Amino acid sequence: MSKPLKNDLLLRAARRERTERTPVWMMRQAGRFDPEYCAVRDRANLPLEIAFSTPDLAAEISLLPKRFGVDAIIYYQDILTPLTPMGTPFVFRPGPILADPIRTANDVAKLTPYDPTEKLPFIQKELNLVRNELDGDLPLLGFAGAPVTLAFFMIEGKSPGRDPQHSRQLMADDPKLMHDLLTKLAEITAQYLAYQIESGADAIQLFESVGDLLTKEEYTTFAHPYHTMVFEKLAAKVPTILFVKEQPFVELMAETGADVLSVGSCVDIADAKRRVGKRVALQGNIDNQMLVTGGFERIDAAVEACVRAGRHEGHILNLNHGLLKETPFENGCRVVETCKRIRLRTAGTQVQTR
Repeated sequence: MSKPLKNDLLLRAARRERTERTPVWMMRQAGRFDPEYCAVRDRANLPLEIAFSTPDLAAEISLLPKRFGVDAIIYYQDILTPLTPMGTPFVFRPGPILADPIRTANDVAKLTPYDPTEKLPFIQKELNLVRNELDGDLPLLGFAGAPVTLAFFMIEGKSPGRDPQHSRQLMADDPKLMHDLLTKLAEITAQYLAYQIESGADAIQLFESVGDLLTKEEYTTFAHPYHTMVFEKLAAKVPTILFVKEQPFVELMAETGADVLSVGSCVDIADAKRRVGKRVALQGNIDNQMLVTGGFERIDAAVEACVRAGRHEGHILNLNHGLLKETPFENGCRVVETCKRIRLRTAGTQVQTR
């Protein structure tokens, strides 16, 4: 039996409860903005695909953000990890590269379903190591890439960038084949997330990292149904978070069954609360670009405004997307420090810091 959490702020916020302060963590908090991460990676001197499958190293990196006060640890892994056993192994040189992109019906037919417990044993080992080291101090978050995001990587054979031409062509010319691919990806993604939950994840997040590349029609047709499919298979196991990069479709997102919607800077937290009511909690949404160039005064103002909008009720402070490698380390730490100082006097807008 797992130990009761000493800090369960994030889980209570995910259940739409009012909390004594707003919990905070940051996407890519264990990443290149942190000098300690860079030192560990340099010392290990391993390709990323090997680092991700080395439990001791991955667990050590996962835990680095604990020292700057976040309210949750997200385990160190890549969204492309579950694709290798399907027959689409990515390597990082330095970005992700797939030797044979998926573009034909024959390519999709060759994709192999598998049991994550058998093909990805290092995931359980890493999660167990992180959980044991945390010893109940903080919740542990698992995650996976959403089907459209994974499909774009597979079709392009690399990071989709801003102009994923092959993916757009497949959606337009052969939507049935795209749906066949997305169905396979949704099924393995649900199994992969269930495996993380069984291995000790206290909550999970589904990343639609190419959300900002989709038109509303594309999002409604190709992304939304598969978000719903994944969450239906995970219903009631642990809190679930849906991240969609810079799209305003909060009502549609709320229909997926996710417990928390992680929204971009294009969404106002207070307005989103009014739009979705108490159906879901919200996460977000400090601008990651602002953290690169902003000073402490701008950071403090942005954090305070976001916390005020969330009102310590069903709100988790995070960014609009992951921390950028150019972010000064002290700026990332400042987000956490400022958030943890803010206390709302009432459920209204008055705040105090301490």
